[in-house]
Amino acid sequence: MALLASFVQWLQLKKYQMEVTFSVYIYTPLEKFIFWSVLFLLTSLTFIATFLYLPQHIIFLMNRAWFYVHGDSVDVLEMTKDAVHTLAGGSLPGATDVAEASAEAFTEVVAEAATAIVREL
Repeated sequence: MALLASFVQWLQLKKYQMEVTFSVYIYTPLEKFIFWSVLFLLTSLTFIATFLYLPQHIIFLMNRAWFYVHGDSVDVLEMTKDAVHTLAGGSLPGATDVAEASAEAFTEVVAEAATAIVREL
């Protein structure tokens, strides 16, 4: 019971401080009602918005920080190899078997060189 009494006393102290700070004690009863209603409305809306949107915002910031620290989850090496295979293989349509074999060898060499470059970056 003492805890409840001390909490009520603390609330009364805060109300008194608010009235003295903003000169609410000299308002008429209607002005006091409007002042306390607007204050209650703004405080309530702030708390509701905090509980509704702050967790989503914190998750967004954590994901952004994870991206900045660890980078994108896309495998750049595999994408580079696929692109080199596609470009080198598609540049020689209808080639003979010897040309196709040399194109495959060329593709492998270029893919390995691209992989080495990407690893250095």
